[in-house]
Amino acid sequence: MATIEFSELKKVFPDGTVAVEDFDLSIEDGEFVVLVGPSGSGKTTVLRMAAGLETPTGGEVRIDGECVNDVDPQDRNIAMVFQNYALYPHMSVYDNMGFGLRLHKLKKREIRERVLPAAEMLGISDLLKKKPGQLSGGQRQRVAMGRAIVREPDALLMDEPLSNLDAKLRVEMRAYVSLLHQRVRTTTLYVTHDQTEAMTMGDRVVVMRDGRLEQCDLPQRLYDRPENLFVAGFIGSPAMNLVSCRLDPGAGGAPSLDLCGTSIPLTPSVLSRHPRLSEYVGRSVIVGIRPEDLADAALLADANGSCLDVDVALAEPLGAELIAHFPLPDNAPDADRSADLQEDAARTLTARLSPQSTARAGRPLRLAVNVDRLHFFDEETEQQL
Repeated sequence: MATIEFSELKKVFPDGTVAVEDFDLSIEDGEFVVLVGPSGSGKTTVLRMAAGLETPTGGEVRIDGECVNDVDPQDRNIAMVFQNYALYPHMSVYDNMGFGLRLHKLKKREIRERVLPAAEMLGISDLLKKKPGQLSGGQRQRVAMGRAIVREPDALLMDEPLSNLDAKLRVEMRAYVSLLHQRVRTTTLYVTHDQTEAMTMGDRVVVMRDGRLEQCDLPQRLYDRPENLFVAGFIGSPAMNLVSCRLDPGAGGAPSLDLCGTSIPLTPSVLSRHPRLSEYVGRSVIVGIRPEDLADAALLADANGSCLDVDVALAEPLGAELIAHFPLPDNAPDADRSADLQEDAARTLTARLSPQSTARAGRPLRLAVNVDRLHFFDEETEQQL
């Protein structure tokens, strides 16, 4: 196993496209790190530079402390698992798994001693004589992983390996890959555009946008303490609600929040966690509200007076929860800014409610806001306050 380090990494393609810029990241020995971001964020380019399939325009890639910028891919002792499996259709599962070992001139006995235990660990021992065309998508992906594992690489690079699978199989394989890593502990860099995959699989998660690292942290810290608006809106499903609100001076000197035309007092615990809020009294800030931090007030014993009266536009019962959508009131401040922040659901709030909620399309509802869980961002810098 090995460490992987990226230092001031940059990649500019011949047409002038800047794919990666000023990228710094250190991956510890045995760590599972996930790169996540929208299409075009540069995550696959970073992976390909680690593999040696792309040459950095600037900066360094170091494996176990050694700069490998000029080292050929086959000499880096790194294995890759691709989105499309890349199995040889005319070879059996056994031959596919052992092909790389044959290229490295290992003897038949040595190949067998590696392939058979790996196949057993992956649960594909009974498939070794079959061809890839006889396998399901999940089985083919296990073969691809087995081919990488038997090489006993220093590091494992995975480029959206589950994206071709159906939803149910993706969930199963997601858990399987995590369990597999716990057993083999190979240093792993995993690329995905699916933030659910990132949150459930990574020891750490790196959020990328436009070739830059936006935030790298533990999955739960990314969720609880996003450093900027992009991370706040990207991590979480349904996405965080982002609304422009004015901070007003409140009774006793404590500021209150003008949230969609409703005055909501800020608690001492909120002010202690966000001491800079006092500087924004009389100004607007971006308020982030996780959907689960909105509740049906009728089901609560005490809503503390922090409630919004809304009309339900859409209710989606999912069994264990109910997802409800509400248009922002017409008197919400700075409506245009709110629309800009919520491109996918302009001027709409989303709530994750209890399945016992009476929320139904076309009916009014009183929403309780968990004020202690609010997030605040500067409108200009878009950084967390």
